[in-house]
Amino acid sequence: MTTISPALQQRTVRPFGGFNLTYLWIELKRKLRNRRTLVFTLVFPVALYLLVGYPQRDVALGNVPVSAGGVSVAAYIMVSMALYGAMMSATAAGGAVAIERTQGWSRQLRLTPVSPIANVATKIVAGLVVGLVAVAATFAVGAATGVRMPIQDWLLAGLAVWLLGTLVFTTLGLMIGYLVPSENSMQFVSLAIVLLSFLGGLFIPLDQMPAVMHDIAVWTPVYGIGELGRAPLTGDAFNILALLNAIGWLAVFAAGTALLFRRDTQRG
Repeated sequence: MTTISPALQQRTVRPFGGFNLTYLWIELKRKLRNRRTLVFTLVFPVALYLLVGYPQRDVALGNVPVSAGGVSVAAYIMVSMALYGAMMSATAAGGAVAIERTQGWSRQLRLTPVSPIANVATKIVAGLVVGLVAVAATFAVGAATGVRMPIQDWLLAGLAVWLLGTLVFTTLGLMIGYLVPSENSMQFVSLAIVLLSFLGGLFIPLDQMPAVMHDIAVWTPVYGIGELGRAPLTGDAFNILALLNAIGWLAVFAAGTALLFRRDTQRG
């Protein structure tokens, strides 16, 4: 009877599936060195805010003038652009799995103590970190250019667009990465984000769009996150349907990723 040595058992069964900070750091450095990632997660959202939001820094969002402590339209646009940056960084972090599969990196990882599930978890954590950088950069530029809000509004809006936006769209990126060939993955990711942003009312407020567009928007993954992120600014009551929208799409993308991931690992 063949026996497995204790040393081999210790190598193949690792805590947390082999998830470790060294591999996470390598993953983060690889993403932050990608110029395309930096442009779409840092430069592009900030540039959009400066182009569209900054000129409206003195325009009140509600009935209270900005000079009297009201929230400006610039703050509203800043939150939307921060969400866009988090979405782009998250989907890029997830979509990179398609390139790794083609290059054989995923198969190479199977020879290490890092399990496939730990590899996916590493990408989700990396997406959270890069998404946080995107949100922080946009908020920092907004604060530097005159956006003023109560500290709790900064925290609540930032937490909503960062945490929900990154989790939902990292799983979307992973699902696309396991679904389409590597040469097409980033094109699918970019197209999906732009289309969902328009349909979800991220670039154009829904009250300025036809009623039919509003009916479509409420079913998109961008809608729920955007509503929750901007609620502290608009003073709207907590929208449970918006939260259910975000959680529902997270469950859909996570389930799709799990199924495609299982098919990919069984094939290998």
